Amino acid sequence: MRAVRLILALAGAILAAAGPAVAQGVPPDPAMLVADDVMLDAQDRLIARGHVEAFYNGRRLTARRIVYDRTADRIEITGPLTLTEEGGGAVVVADSATLDRDLVNGILRGARMVMHDQLQLAAHQMRRTDARVTELYKASVTSCRVCETGRPPLWQIRARRMIHDQDKRRLYFYDAQLRVLDTPVFYLPRLRMPDGSVDRATGFLAPEFVNSSLLGTGVRTPFFIAFNDHSDLTIAPFWATNSRRLDLRYRQAFRTGEIEIETAVADDDFSSRSTRGYLFAEGRFDLPRDFTLRFDVELTSDDTFLLDHGFSDKDRLQSGISAERARRDEYVRLALDHVHSLREDESNDTLPGTIANGEYTRRVFPSRLGGELRLTALAHSHYRPSDDTTDGTDFDIFADGRDVTRLTAQADWLRQWTGPAGVLATVEAGLAIDHFEFAQIGATADDQATEITPRAAVGLRWPLMKTARGGVAHVIEPVAQLAWSGGSDPDVPLDESTAVEFDEGNLFNISRFPAPDRRERGVAGAVGLSYTRISPQGWEGRFALGKVIREDRLREPDGTPTFSRSSGLRDRNSDLLVAAQARTDTGLVVTGRSLVDDELDASKAEARISWQNARTDLGATYTWLPDDPVEDRADSVSEWAFDGEYRFARHWTASGEWRFDASTDRSVRAGAGITYTNECVDITVSVTRRFTSSRVLEPETNIGFTVGLRGFAAAAQDKSFTRTCRK
Repeated sequence: MRAVRLILALAGAILAAAGPAVAQGVPPDPAMLVADDVMLDAQDRLIARGHVEAFYNGRRLTARRIVYDRTADRIEITGPLTLTEEGGGAVVVADSATLDRDLVNGILRGARMVMHDQLQLAAHQMRRTDARVTELYKASVTSCRVCETGRPPLWQIRARRMIHDQDKRRLYFYDAQLRVLDTPVFYLPRLRMPDGSVDRATGFLAPEFVNSSLLGTGVRTPFFIAFNDHSDLTIAPFWATNSRRLDLRYRQAFRTGEIEIETAVADDDFSSRSTRGYLFAEGRFDLPRDFTLRFDVELTSDDTFLLDHGFSDKDRLQSGISAERARRDEYVRLALDHVHSLREDESNDTLPGTIANGEYTRRVFPSRLGGELRLTALAHSHYRPSDDTTDGTDFDIFADGRDVTRLTAQADWLRQWTGPAGVLATVEAGLAIDHFEFAQIGATADDQATEITPRAAVGLRWPLMKTARGGVAHVIEPVAQLAWSGGSDPDVPLDESTAVEFDEGNLFNISRFPAPDRRERGVAGAVGLSYTRISPQGWEGRFALGKVIREDRLREPDGTPTFSRSSGLRDRNSDLLVAAQARTDTGLVVTGRSLVDDELDASKAEARISWQNARTDLGATYTWLPDDPVEDRADSVSEWAFDGEYRFARHWTASGEWRFDASTDRSVRAGAGITYTNECVDITVSVTRRFTSSRVLEPETNIGFTVGLRGFAAAAQDKSFTRTCRK
């Protein structure tokens, strides 16, 4: 009889709840009730007691006792009860409740709500109306873990009344107080915040407090405006004792691209300019026929504004626009750039400030000839603002105001064979035509030049592989190349190939100059050897050696060496190129590269070591370059750079950076910071010091302090920072 009574009662409840839907011809959602005991009383009420669970329309209710009054069409619930919203967006816990039959609208007493596993809301009484609006009276909100110790959370917002709009995904507070350890620190009559499910919401972001030896003591208070789902604006006023500044950032996404604009306007007491500022903008758009348009704008009012306010360390600004298309057998690019130098020792009048480039490359695979035929057309032009037709300070025959246009056409044929024992043979042949036009070149130099360069090369490589016990693979590969390039160097200024890098990427190139205003000519050979070890356990090691041997030393038409002293390629026998890398399964990576001369002295060197895992992200870099006037380097460079962070405790992370110039034995920049993070707050204290100084630049020290409340963003939070309650 009890089973029959349970079935009849459950069927009656389901029909009663679904009655309106049936009347309208809409199939009802399935409903289910599970309890230790279910009965119908004389007043036609359905009563369920003991471990009650109700499921309806995606909601789940658990309680000690449920009474469904069919006549009043309401459900009386005796708790403690738990109501889980559909999708797991919110969980409500209450002492008792009165709800409608859909478990949506009604009143909950002594209620607590957990939203998106982040925000915790508690209230003396909670009212749900219109299936989307929740009203809380005498409410408290926090994202901090609340333990049963009686201690208040680290922070909370208390309000006389609070409204949660489920459709708008917003929290509205009335007569709100921000409390830290239950001490009121801030009062707002009205406050609006996202509910934790919003990716982007209009409102204030975390403020930043700054103490700078240059700017003074101040605060930056950013305000974020989300216009719609594809555009937003961040306004950040900064007010300090020595500076007033307004920062703006605008972002917008389009169907075919995106743009981002950053700018700032400042009034600084320490500057003679009444108004200072900068503008950075970038964008990308997809064009018809697979083309991509990109643009960059970098402007500043003066040479030191970016450094004074900490926006950028750039000493040259580059603005430009380009359109390019890359396909399997074709590449097209057109670009126009403008460069502006912020360096004290450079004049923008004599620098090539406006630069235009065009490139077209096409790959063809001739069936009769075999291999690959690569056809390339290049165009380059750069313009100097100066009208000077005489040489100023560099003591060459070319004028400091010269403008250059270069046109290049070249064809290259490449083919590969696999010979006996796995030897790979490569043959390359090509022809290049370079034509130069000059303006304001100088009285003793020609205003145009043309050169035809035939070239050919043959290369052999023999990869040898062995797999040892445990799956460890060893690969040794000797490589040799013999190359020839004809023609002679025209008497043209060296504007593009001012710095040559000799590394693994161009060891076996016929010409190692980065641009066609210079080409390696004559007979030359290159040899190399590489070794690679790969372990299934994650350990990897790579080592490479390389050297270039020429028939004759390369010289300019005036007899000077073609390559710079520090390039490693100046003599008939180049310096020995040495490169190595090691990587372990613990996240340790060591990389090094050096050029070693015949006396085993390093002519160039760079190395980096990094260690990255769940708690550590550390890196150190060393760079050494000798002085070289040809590369515009009057003094040698020997510099160390350290950066990283270390999570030394569950909630504490330390960070630091340091750049040290070993050649002058002084620091360039240093900084340190410490961050405390848990499930509800981020607190960061940092200090940085810039030691560099010049005629217009002073050293600067900055102290920053930032506090951010967690829990109001939709981004997933790292659960490892969440505190636990002690029992």
